[in-house]
Amino acid sequence: MGTKTELKPPTLRSMIPAMFLPAMVYEIGNGAVTPVIAITALDLGASTGTAGLLVALMGIGQLVGDVPAAALAARLGDRRAMVVAGGVSMAAMAGCLLTPSLPVFGVCLFVLGTCSATFYLARQSYLTEVAPLNLRARALSMLGGAHRIGLFIGPFVGAAVISLTSLRAAYVVAIVTAGLAAVLLLVIPDIEHAENAPPPRDGPAEGFASTFRAHRRLLATLGVAVLAVGAARAARQVVLPLWAVHIGLSPEATSLVFGIASAVDMALFYPSGKVMDRHGRLAVAVPSMLVLGAAMAVLPLTGGLVGLTVVAMVMSFGNGIGSGIVMTLGADVAPPDNRLRFLSMWRLMSDTGNAIGPVVVSVVAGIWVLGAGIAAVGGVGLLAACGLLIWAPKYSPYATRAMMRAGARGAAA
Repeated sequence: MGTKTELKPPTLRSMIPAMFLPAMVYEIGNGAVTPVIAITALDLGASTGTAGLLVALMGIGQLVGDVPAAALAARLGDRRAMVVAGGVSMAAMAGCLLTPSLPVFGVCLFVLGTCSATFYLARQSYLTEVAPLNLRARALSMLGGAHRIGLFIGPFVGAAVISLTSLRAAYVVAIVTAGLAAVLLLVIPDIEHAENAPPPRDGPAEGFASTFRAHRRLLATLGVAVLAVGAARAARQVVLPLWAVHIGLSPEATSLVFGIASAVDMALFYPSGKVMDRHGRLAVAVPSMLVLGAAMAVLPLTGGLVGLTVVAMVMSFGNGIGSGIVMTLGADVAPPDNRLRFLSMWRLMSDTGNAIGPVVVSVVAGIWVLGAGIAAVGGVGLLAACGLLIWAPKYSPYATRAMMRAGARGAAA
């Protein structure tokens, strides 16, 4: 009689090929096309306002796709759902490449948003399931880091291809990367479950309505704090270029500020996860939102390139140290037997915040002045910090350092 081989818990290194590499490759394509979407719309005859609406369609598609993505992943499984998302993304990118009309272009952008929702919900759910508790925050922060790295590399790859061919060649880059991500998912073996892994993911018993009813109090408290986090983070991407134009910086200088800020943000995802795993989620969640909110609030006080660059770096530091916090808190509070459906609602809260953040800036700026709009969204970041401080310890068993120690003792026992 043979002896049973005990499966070892996965390590961060073992997760790289199956978990993080496909996500990074997928995002390179998104990063390549993001700078050219508005320009493509203008080339197709759109007005400036219409071009802005078309850019927003990817975010709207992601928001709308969060809940259906859970149903698809529950039916097909996480990996197959991501492969399907990659294939559909290739078709949508091909539509963007070949389209002669704005309506078709808009539909393709909306579909791309739904593909992103499916891809990341499935990967987050599976990573939540297989990552050991002592590595959960680092694993999810590294997933967020793979996303950031891909978005950072993508514009450079796109710019290189465009310089050799034409503007729409960026969509060819995205077609190739989406296909390559799907191939990697098919070829590279997924992570094996360790013997002490969490229970299998959800089955078909509980629907979305009953999931919402069961967790409505959590979603109305900690979920709203996560919505505010998403709003502050999304607004950061909008207020920097708006204020740079307001103070008269050139596009080249604005791009330089963005590049420096992105490098700061990208460098912090692993330290963020390590601190969360050792000292609790609030050790980075609250400082992240305090720094980000305060930096945005003082941004209107800058009047030149140096001041703007310094504040942009501080904003990116605040955002970077909170890398993975939304996914980690979602993993902490998700019910093991209904994980996909709950996480789809969790992502819906965060993505709603992503959509609202720029709107807050626009509405307040329209009523008053741009500086007031920027300061207002900085206040949203400070409110997010307060909400996390109040509600995270109530719902997450790993919110503070003392709770982390208690969890470690329970796991050892």
